[in-house]
Amino acid sequence: MQEVNFDETVEQIFAKDPRYARDAYAFLREALDFTQKIISKENHGKVRHVTGQELLDGIRQYALVQFGPMTTTVLEEWGIKESRDFGELVFNMVEIGLLAKTDRDSRDDFQSGYDFTDAFCKPFWPQCKLDSAAKPVAH
Repeated sequence: MQEVNFDETVEQIFAKDPRYARDAYAFLREALDFTQKIISKENHGKVRHVTGQELLDGIRQYALVQFGPMTTTVLEEWGIKESRDFGELVFNMVEIGLLAKTDRDSRDDFQSGYDFTDAFCKPFWPQCKLDSAAKPVAH
């Protein structure tokens, strides 16, 4: 069996769908590895398929570790503005054979993931800003 060259395959994806930067695909692959390690630990070393929701959470955690408060800036630079974009990346990789999916996996799994401000900005806000954001606005 011929080994798949990740960079060449990403070039093929990019030729069909230039919405997302090439680096976004490498990041997604790393985030998937990160997520699989977390799930493997939780399942006593057993590897299993990662769901869309699990991957979204893993992406969130991995991005915060990698980019910290710059996460949204980096993602937006790559063309990723909402959770749905991660689904597009995943399914671009599925369609070309870089990732596998089950019959239950779909792009819809990424539709209502998380708000980027909540996921990537709020963890770095000072407590006083978090407190004021939580208070209801008086009319």
